[in-house]
Amino acid sequence: MTAPVFVVETVPGAGEYVLDGPEGRHAVSVRRLHAGEQVVLTDGEGAWAEGVVRAAEGKDRLVVDVTRGRAVAEEPSPRITVVQALPKGDRGEVAVETMTETGVDAIVPWTASRCITQWRGDRGAKSLAKWRATAREAGKQSRRVRFPRVYDAMSTKEVARLLAGADLAAVLHEDREAGSAPLATATLPAGGEIVLVVGPEGGVSPEELAVFAEAGAAPYRLGPSVLRTSTAGTAAVALLLGRTGRWS
Repeated sequence: MTAPVFVVETVPGAGEYVLDGPEGRHAVSVRRLHAGEQVVLTDGEGAWAEGVVRAAEGKDRLVVDVTRGRAVAEEPSPRITVVQALPKGDRGEVAVETMTETGVDAIVPWTASRCITQWRGDRGAKSLAKWRATAREAGKQSRRVRFPRVYDAMSTKEVARLLAGADLAAVLHEDREAGSAPLATATLPAGGEIVLVVGPEGGVSPEELAVFAEAGAAPYRLGPSVLRTSTAGTAAVALLLGRTGRWS
């Protein structure tokens, strides 16, 4: 089993390190780590270090002997960004969790015209904070040292600008009459950025498809079945990671 991951503000070099605060409490009181067990310390932005637990002190202090000091993981290539339309209820957090565990690099909340959920004022700020906290916890759970960035919510025009700068811009769309081709047959870039749009429960509107097409995005479908908006992104990310060789 791989070593558990804990988030630190600054990744240490070799030597003694004390993990305290919420992460220390989780390590000691929840994970119940003890002397001799291995851990990974990361800032969630690619920097990481390996260590061995020397001792647990109290309920929230873990003394770690850092055996391999600060290293930085390579940037993934090509990067995969998913533009996720806002789902109902807690399905947005489910989407963020599973996409993070699968390996997505960035997530963009999108206020599509057919979204039932709308992020406004304090509710929007709280929902965005939940998405970011979910990505952080899922990144730890899946033993990542580079967590996905969760952007501020974007409008359709802002998403179009993001698509225009991508090396592959794609919109998941199940309607064959709209000209969608299988994502499994798309020509993928060797590097750069893949940006994939996942629509809401009611689908991407014709007007939005037209805006995205003008930005260079083509419609693609995953398969013969129609997935929920909260699962489609995860399935697409898995497909792309396998095809690009990032899972090899």
